[in-house]
Amino acid sequence: MMMNDDRTGPGPDPGPGPVSRADEAGGIARPPDGAVTKPVAGQGPVRIVVVEDHALVREGTAELLERDPGLTVVGQASSAEEALKLIGGQRPDVALVDVELPGMNGIALARAVANQVAETRVLILSAYDDYAYVIGALEAGVAGYLLKTSSARELCDAVRTAAGGALVLDEAISRRLTHHWRTGPGSASPALTARETEVLRLLARGLPNKQIASQLGLGLRTVESHVSSVLGKLGLASRTEAALYAVSHHLTLPERESRPG
Repeated sequence: MMMNDDRTGPGPDPGPGPVSRADEAGGIARPPDGAVTKPVAGQGPVRIVVVEDHALVREGTAELLERDPGLTVVGQASSAEEALKLIGGQRPDVALVDVELPGMNGIALARAVANQVAETRVLILSAYDDYAYVIGALEAGVAGYLLKTSSARELCDAVRTAAGGALVLDEAISRRLTHHWRTGPGSASPALTARETEVLRLLARGLPNKQIASQLGLGLRTVESHVSSVLGKLGLASRTEAALYAVSHHLTLPERESRPG
């Protein structure tokens, strides 16, 4: 059973304000209906490491995941340092990580995993819905951000989505971001061209300009121009915000569809 964390969150939110908790109508922002994510390596169950410092939450989360025949928990850790060793040895498909950990926090852990075990995708599971946390996590290269108010079904679906190569965003956060972009300054942004939309979809996958250029058959400077245009038209400050925008507007592509051929 997952429990809410009653610890105090961070300071003032630099973003659009706190995101409301997921409710009964909530869920997870996923690729559009009909999209197929890439198969997990080996075609076996998705292998998961759970990283959470509260034993009751950690063990309950692992138990929930194990009930799904398509998922298997290969290890648990109570700290980032312990998790790094475990992930390095087990090399799981997904590491499910809490933000607040003793010592190194979950976002710093995600950055370390991205550098050391690139094949493991980190999915944040947190009680905090602050915009600053979401942005920080995505900038660290996580595969997604999920709230602890999620149901067991939503959690399992999110793990599979992350393992399949798509970016996962809790629906409560997605709804709040969508509302912010629709009602905030510059909400009447000019429509993107078809090419700019393609670039935005690939930005949401965290691809660098060079790889976007290769996939679209464009020159690097052309891609740089498209990226600048996308950010300018949508009033976004960074590639990370562009990824959030794409997910909240259901513009993401599964990894299989973002590759040539």
